[in-house]
Amino acid sequence: MRDRVRIVSEEVLSRNWGVLKRTSFDFQRRNGEWQRQVRETYDRGPAAAVLLHSPATDKVILVRQFRFPVYVTGRDGFMLEVCAGLLDGDDPETCVRREAEEEAGYRIGELRHAFRVDMSPGSVIETIDCFVGNYDAASRVSGGGGLHAEGEDIEVVELGFAEALGMIGNEIMDAKTILLLQHLALQQARGGKA
Repeated sequence: MRDRVRIVSEEVLSRNWGVLKRTSFDFQRRNGEWQRQVRETYDRGPAAAVLLHSPATDKVILVRQFRFPVYVTGRDGFMLEVCAGLLDGDDPETCVRREAEEEAGYRIGELRHAFRVDMSPGSVIETIDCFVGNYDAASRVSGGGGLHAEGEDIEVVELGFAEALGMIGNEIMDAKTILLLQHLALQQARGGKA
């Protein structure tokens, strides 16, 4: 399939929080015809996310933090999400263990890879490895809250799993969080671990 795309030119439009590029390429359609197309991509880099779940209590840990892009759409900007972050050179498992401690204050016990997802493949380069990690009261190592230097001011929220599922579509609007909650629900319905 990759032989159906020929890059013609690339221009970096911005290199700030991520990299914004405009790319011109020739695309071979299914009928064999070549067509010139131009697209912009915003590269956030690879990331990882983890749903913290307590099998003993069937509770989950989520974090509430301010997201400016949501704010500019007219909402308050505070999102209830799973712990997540950019890999920053680490492997996905190391990343989610780091993020769970920084954001939620929990050291993850057992960790299981759930899936890999492209969040918005029409324009954003952001592939996220998603995990479910176990926690219990003894795995709390700090108050969490994120890193001040990164502008994080995170509230740690513990909810019953059923309650969290019921919040999808109103208080929980983040795609990776919805996917991980639904993944865990499917696994529980099948009688297995997520």
